[in-house]
Amino acid sequence: MPPAAASTPPATHRICVFLGASHGRRPAYARAAEDLGRKLALRGLGLVYGGGNVGLMGQLARAALEAGGEVIGVIPEALMGREVSGTRIEDVGATRLEIVDSMHTRKARMAELADGFIALPGGYGTFEELFEILTWAQLGFHRKPIGILNTEAYFDPLIRLIDHSLEEEFIRPKNRALVIDDTDPDRLLQRLLETAIPRQEQWLESADTL
Repeated sequence: MPPAAASTPPATHRICVFLGASHGRRPAYARAAEDLGRKLALRGLGLVYGGGNVGLMGQLARAALEAGGEVIGVIPEALMGREVSGTRIEDVGATRLEIVDSMHTRKARMAELADGFIALPGGYGTFEELFEILTWAQLGFHRKPIGILNTEAYFDPLIRLIDHSLEEEFIRPKNRALVIDDTDPDRLLQRLLETAIPRQEQWLESADTL
């Protein structure tokens, strides 16, 4: 279940990052993950992520930890053998690792811990996490900013799809504005920190089918 809606936007202390447990084809994806991890730590922002130490997830977490940042991982017990290499919890490389019972619990807990969200390149899981947190914002379940770090134009097709949905009137302009995309991590972080998500007083009008 999504977290209860906050009455006022929270101060930003932690950013949840959605990204792949693989490295992807381009070295630039790994560089972007490491760069973002360092920049979060240098800004005094904690990292919340999926708890794995493989692929981009591992590179992000290690970079944030090495830069002195807080790193909180949340992972289902069933994925410990797939997204964590090593035999000890300490191998993960996080300030704190929370092992939960399901993917649903993982996503709800990550959302609860975070004050904002960023998606980096990833696959089905990353897309699903991004769109679920966007849907929760659209429905007024939270008022936390959501960003996409568009490294190497990876998200261009996805952004075009979102804009197509806007043109076809399945997404409203105010909800299109929930997606903050940028190619520069510093600029993206600053935009997230400066964004105030408007309250969603009423999602559907009578006879509204959007």
